[in-house]
Amino acid sequence: MAKKKPAKKPVASFIVKSAVQEFAKKNKMMVGSDSYDALNLKVEAALKGAAERCKNNGRKTLKAYDF
Repeated sequence: MAKKKPAKKPVASFIVKSAVQEFAKKNKMMVGSDSYDALNLKVEAALKGAAERCKNNGRKTLKAYDF
């Protein structure tokens, strides 16, 4: 059987865990411990993409339309 790759860890934490838990609770769901890293990676990817677009447009300020 093939070994599983270890999950990539995000560079920094971009989310508030309690807010994610509150959202899940309001929707009658639970949050798995691995969900936080996955969500952080998604946010990190979105930020990197927005930063790249911002730089390509000659700006230093992220704007909503960069996302």
